[in-house]
Amino acid sequence: MENILEAQGIVKDYAGHRALNKVDVSIPSGSIFGLLGPNGAGKTSLIRIINQITGPDEGQILLGGEPLRPDHVERIGYLPEERGLYKKMKVGEQALYFARLKGMSTTEAKRKLKEWFERMDIIDWWDKKVEDLSKGMAQKVQFITTVLHEPELLIFDEPFSGFDPINANIIKDEILRLKDHGSTVIFSTHRMESVEELCEYIALINKSEKILDGKLSDIKRQYKSGKYNVEYDGELPASLPFEVLENKDGKAIIQIGQNHSPNELLSGILPHATVHNFNEVIPSVNDIFIQTVQNSGNHE
Repeated sequence: MENILEAQGIVKDYAGHRALNKVDVSIPSGSIFGLLGPNGAGKTSLIRIINQITGPDEGQILLGGEPLRPDHVERIGYLPEERGLYKKMKVGEQALYFARLKGMSTTEAKRKLKEWFERMDIIDWWDKKVEDLSKGMAQKVQFITTVLHEPELLIFDEPFSGFDPINANIIKDEILRLKDHGSTVIFSTHRMESVEELCEYIALINKSEKILDGKLSDIKRQYKSGKYNVEYDGELPASLPFEVLENKDGKAIIQIGQNHSPNELLSGILPHATVHNFNEVIPSVNDIFIQTVQNSGNHE
C-alpha cells in the first residue's frame, strides 16, 4: 500500500525543549491512522508541522511523495482539539467563509453545506449566531467545515470531545463513510475504545520519540501473552501443567508457555470438565499503550 504522507526524521525544538526527536511516521493511503501518546508527547507538534502552522527544525514531510508545499493545504482538512468559531457570525455565513478559504466556489459550497447541515440535523441553525449554539452543535459545524472540500487527508484531533454518545456515534459513522469514499484519516485521541473501533494503523509517541508503530492487528499479535479465558462446568484438574491465574465460578484465566499449544490446554481440561467457552486473551489498545509507555523508560 502506498503512503499518502511520510514524516522523515522530524525534529522540533521550542526554547530548549525538544518536542520531536527524529520522528518517522508513514501513513498508508486510504487508512485510518491513530496517532497516540500521553499529554505532552509531541503529537500536536507533529500535526502542526503537517498543517504548515509551524515548520520542522530538521527532516521533511512528504505528501503524495512530494515535499510539503503551501498549496498542499487544499488537500488537507484539519479539525484541531481547540475549536475556534467566530461567535457573532451566523452559522451558515461562517461555514461558507471557511469553504471559500479552501478554494470552493460559493455555489458549490452552499450546495454541499446544505446537504451536510441536513444530514447532521442542524439545518434549522443556518441563520442563527454561533454564540447561540451548544458545544455539540458548534462541534458539528466545525466537523462539516473540515471535511466539506473532500480533502485527501483528514486530521482529527480529539474529534469526539464535547459530544454525547449518540452524536459521537454519528461522527464515527461519518469518519468511516469518508474513509470509504477515499479519504485517509489521521486520528489523535485519548479514547482508546475509539482507536479499537476505527484505526487500522497506529503510531505511539512518548517524550518526543516514536516508540511503536505498525498495523494494529500485527501489534496486538506481538503483545499476546499466551493467556486464555475458559468457561466450564466441572473441576479443573489439580495436575494441569499450566499456570491458573484466576479461577472462580466456572471461569478461569490460564497461562500457557511458548512451547505449548491451546490444544494441549484443552486436552488437559476436557476429561474433567465441559468447556462452554474458550478464547485467547487479546491485549486492548489501552493495555498496549500503558505497557509500551511504561517500558519506554521515559514516562514521568
